[in-house]
Amino acid sequence: MTTLPLIILANFTSPHAWAEAFTEQLGAGYPVAMYTDHAEYITRLTDDHAALIIVDGDQDGWQFWTTTPKASPATRRIPIFLVSDSAETRAAALIAGADLALLPVELLKDAIKLAADYARVIDPARAEQLACDCRELLPDLAQQGVEMFNAGEFYKQHDLFEALWVQTESPVRDLYRAILQVGVAYYQIQRGNARGARKMLLRSVQWLTILPDECQGIDVQQLREESYRVRAALENMREDEIAQFDKTLLKPIKNVASRP
Repeated sequence: MTTLPLIILANFTSPHAWAEAFTEQLGAGYPVAMYTDHAEYITRLTDDHAALIIVDGDQDGWQFWTTTPKASPATRRIPIFLVSDSAETRAAALIAGADLALLPVELLKDAIKLAADYARVIDPARAEQLACDCRELLPDLAQQGVEMFNAGEFYKQHDLFEALWVQTESPVRDLYRAILQVGVAYYQIQRGNARGARKMLLRSVQWLTILPDECQGIDVQQLREESYRVRAALENMREDEIAQFDKTLLKPIKNVASRP
């Protein structure tokens, strides 16, 4: 088993220049494997300890490679990038479960940073500490932040979660950072700043993907899915159409009963 983060290239029925360029940019620091056969997909991802999946969205069948890992508890935390020239496909991929939907040029522009941010081998001790933290009650400051978020006061929630993030040293600070960034994105939508909203939603993904589906009573899975729907809607409109954005997509954070 490799100790380096393994990146999977999936659905490549024919070679792409951008895939070769991406692999070359990564160099020896990130081993790459190519999956072309549907058989035992989940098992292979698990056995290979895959850290990131990159799906070719310009080939038929991208839905299988995108949705299947997200449907399995064993692999749903693995970040998935779908790469396509089609805006329609990119938007559909976000609904289907892709964490990022990129143009080839966007992937190649920040290849090393994207790999560093998303294709991470999570330290077992940190993962255990995060799981422990997530069983705790939501702090008062975070509860206030959630109330502001759910009231549509996205600017005010930022200040509350930022203060809590700064004073928190344990891994659960990623929960506060994720909520903060989604809220800032929603604030940018309120302001009519589509580019700023998309930028913040992209930032939030790297924290949302590593969090459990529930943490300190927050339904992280719902927040993850709903923020992805917002990104899909932004993907489907021009920046000058932001005034027409359906703000009913800006859903409140859901509190759920803690699991035993």
